[in-house]
Amino acid sequence: MKYNVAIVGATGMVGRQFISILEERQFPIDTIYFFSSSRSAGTTIMFNEKEVTVEELKQENIINKKIDFALFSAGGDTSLKFASLFVECGAIVIDNSSAWRMDPKVPLVVPEVNPEDLKWHNGIIANPNCSTIQAVVALKPLLDDYGIKRIIYSTYQAVSGAGMGGFNDLKDGISGASPKKFQYPIAYNVIPQIDVFLDNGYTKEEMKMIEETKKILHNDNLRITATTVRVPVIHGHSESINVELEKSFSLEEVLNTFNAAKGIVLMDNTRENIYPMPLQIAGKDEVYIGRVRRDFSLENGLNLWVVADNIRKGAALNAVQIAETFIENNLI
Repeated sequence: MKYNVAIVGATGMVGRQFISILEERQFPIDTIYFFSSSRSAGTTIMFNEKEVTVEELKQENIINKKIDFALFSAGGDTSLKFASLFVECGAIVIDNSSAWRMDPKVPLVVPEVNPEDLKWHNGIIANPNCSTIQAVVALKPLLDDYGIKRIIYSTYQAVSGAGMGGFNDLKDGISGASPKKFQYPIAYNVIPQIDVFLDNGYTKEEMKMIEETKKILHNDNLRITATTVRVPVIHGHSESINVELEKSFSLEEVLNTFNAAKGIVLMDNTRENIYPMPLQIAGKDEVYIGRVRRDFSLENGLNLWVVADNIRKGAALNAVQIAETFIENNLI
């Protein structure tokens, strides 16, 4: 069976990645529709060696189509305005913005972690934050085998997480240009702020990671703290994750757990200086884990270094995998 798919925000960074991944994975598509703002409407994008015209995102261009899956990456305001209309027209919406993530009626899904949550959807599924996605893929095997008491996140996030504006700030900043997207120059610098500060002293990005992790892992009482940092890297988020487990463990057991886990590549050989880095994992589907070691400062403590392509696995691929999971489990 083949499906009709719409890409909302088709001309953006994640939208282009949606298109590329659908082609690569040979997603069973009958007809594909590309939607964007009026600025890009009328342009064309190649898909499976055919030119497809980009349409303006407006009601009259939606209601006359039979769409099975609508993949959104056009910002929260657009999602809030148009997602329900697609659902009313029969589509399953998979949204990459933050608009629906913490809505209790909307599943927040990473297929390797909580695919069972798709069963209670009401037409909209939220794609988690890019930094959360790779973190929970790494944590789920530990949760299943040992239980988790506490998590400390420290992230090193690429400029592509801020879209083309972030990329341009890094590229232009190397030549000395002033930043336009970030508060400070990102070239030759790190900025310990992603998104705005909240009254509790955390940034919005940090609270996203905390609250989204609790929702995905089904534990509102899980103790989590986070510090998120923007670094001068183009693609690939890196994370240092410190975990306090409930049960005792041996490092050999933990490494075997990661080796057996879906969606994870263990890259951990410190004798040969082998560990994952953003340059190595750009364009890869998996979440890479290295520097696995015991935290000697507490009982059952573990340190991990986790790296993934934030635009691919952290956004577009995860959304496509959600659609694939619907099909594999006959949920559509």
